Amino acid sequence: MTPIPNIISSLRMAGSLGLLFCNVTGAAFWVIYALCGISDMADGWLARKLKCCTKTGALLDSLADICFVACCAWQILPMLELPQWLWLWAGVIVAVKVVNQLSALVRYGHCSFPHTIANKVTGFLLFIAVPLTFVSIIPISVVAAVATFAAIHEGCVLARAESSHA
Repeated sequence: MTPIPNIISSLRMAGSLGLLFCNVTGAAFWVIYALCGISDMADGWLARKLKCCTKTGALLDSLADICFVACCAWQILPMLELPQWLWLWAGVIVAVKVVNQLSALVRYGHCSFPHTIANKVTGFLLFIAVPLTFVSIIPISVVAAVATFAAIHEGCVLARAESSHA
């Protein structure tokens, strides 16, 4: 039987894809957005509460997170007029995350998505900051700072995992 948290993560992925068919200015988009964000917080909490944390569940959660961020970015970013420096900063964060995953792939033979506190805080802040970005770039700039730390920290966690396996 599939653990409930994995079902929640799968539903978040489906909801994320559903965002692609919604108008960003419509209520449906923001209702689905809120449900996806809340489910992101609920699945991990529920997995710990039900004592059904698995590697598969953690991977599914990470893939659902990536899908949610990608679908939101696809829909929302074209509507925003962000300064070039913020786009460059986002590119650096993505580059660090990609290097982390490539390093994990080379070291372990598979990608690894550590659920660090910094990554969780980044996800929560991003969820809150996205709607606020239509009003000001300050919230998304704060998220970029936290995400930079989280990406670098993730690389350190992956490197430490490597040294503990040696």
